[in-house]
Amino acid sequence: MPEGDTVWRVALRLDAALTGNTLTECDIRVPRFATVDLSGQRVDEVLARGKHLLIRVGEHTIHTHLKMDGVWQVYPRGTRWTRPAHQARIVLGTQDTVAVGFLLGITEVIARSDEDDVVGHLGPDLLGPDWDASTAAANLAAAGCRPIGEALLDQRIMAGIGNAYRNEICFLRGVDPRTPTDRVPNLPAVVDLAHRLLQANCRRAARITTGDRRPGRREWVYGRGGEPCLRCGTTIVATDSGEQSGAQRAVYYCPTCQPPARLND
Repeated sequence: MPEGDTVWRVALRLDAALTGNTLTECDIRVPRFATVDLSGQRVDEVLARGKHLLIRVGEHTIHTHLKMDGVWQVYPRGTRWTRPAHQARIVLGTQDTVAVGFLLGITEVIARSDEDDVVGHLGPDLLGPDWDASTAAANLAAAGCRPIGEALLDQRIMAGIGNAYRNEICFLRGVDPRTPTDRVPNLPAVVDLAHRLLQANCRRAARITTGDRRPGRREWVYGRGGEPCLRCGTTIVATDSGEQSGAQRAVYYCPTCQPPARLND
């Protein structure tokens, strides 16, 4: 699933293409909103909130979420799309540009005044103007005995972390992702690391957490199950997360660099 930095870049691209322009086309290919037509209205702003995208048009907001397979693409008007039309969930056109959302997990139109109904539950946004490290650290501390790897994915704690970053954060802090959060030392440092990682990568096309741009060496553990740890050479373990949400996202960790917590201390 695209993470907060990816969604932030999508919002930046859509904002540059749409904001300040009048919609000449608004084709929403989701049954519930198929009759909604915002043509003739001006796009006021496009912004990311965690992994959510908000396109503000007059008194309405187009709320989308990429989920696993979604993507937004922007084309000069008249350009052939690179994806099949049947995958399009929404088409927004201006005089010069067409923005198409393909395979979006969520596509809906709400009143702008109702935005809190869809994003109000989110914690501080790691890439947003509402970022508050102390609030995020307090939220994380409140996770108690939940595994730290699971807590980091909870968007109510802080918004924007996905599976890749939770694995990399745990590695860089030397913490087994199964460790209860209340046994993880220095939670403010965990929050600070999360913020620095997303800030460092939000303008990059390829995520880098190691400082090494070479393919196969850009991330410490994520996606590297069965391969040697870049730090110590131990084989990276990949296992199903078994999270309460039911999402089977693989957890990657180095057994040497991230030893199990000593729960009897």
